[in-house]
Amino acid sequence: MSDAIFPSMPGIKWGSTKTPIWSTKVQKTASGRELRAAYYSYPVWKFSLSYEVLRANALAELQTMVGFFNARQGSFDSFLYEDPEDSAVVNQGFGAVIAGQTKYQLVRAIGGNTEPITAPKGTPAISVGGVTKTAGTDYTVNNSTGVVTFLTPITAGQQLTWTGGFYFRVRFLQDSVDFERFLHQLWSLKKIEFQTDKG
Repeated sequence: MSDAIFPSMPGIKWGSTKTPIWSTKVQKTASGRELRAAYYSYPVWKFSLSYEVLRANALAELQTMVGFFNARQGSFDSFLYEDPEDSAVVNQGFGAVIAGQTKYQLVRAIGGNTEPITAPKGTPAISVGGVTKTAGTDYTVNNSTGVVTFLTPITAGQQLTWTGGFYFRVRFLQDSVDFERFLHQLWSLKKIEFQTDKG
């Protein structure tokens, strides 16, 4: 599991996609009645990006992308991706204080669904009952799991909220990727795909 961050590169095309994927078992009876079972409590997100130009005359852009893909060994290793339009929350609730419990999972809500945040960016601001707490004194955050641990007593029943940025922990979908040279010293990357890794 790597904490390397997917590089932000120029040349990305409009039309990149982000797809929620669910897993459902559907079984039909002889009468045609369906029985369905949902295997996921929150979706896997699939990202598909395309780059029009990777300028090889300086070699930096092409080498950065090729190097990042090879360092992950294709789909073997996970990494962090910051979605430019979906990477932060403000006053996001993540539960209520339970008596005797000190650990709580950061979450975010999207489209009425709640899903865990396992890779917060930096140290998020945490509030208990509307009162902002002090990182390192009142709480710590595990940046590999998104679990908040409270170090000082907190009163049961109070609402927990957080504000901050986050990454998606993802892995490449394929073990190969095509870089196409379409003009002298100009390269394109038609598609590179990755999806969230539930670990």
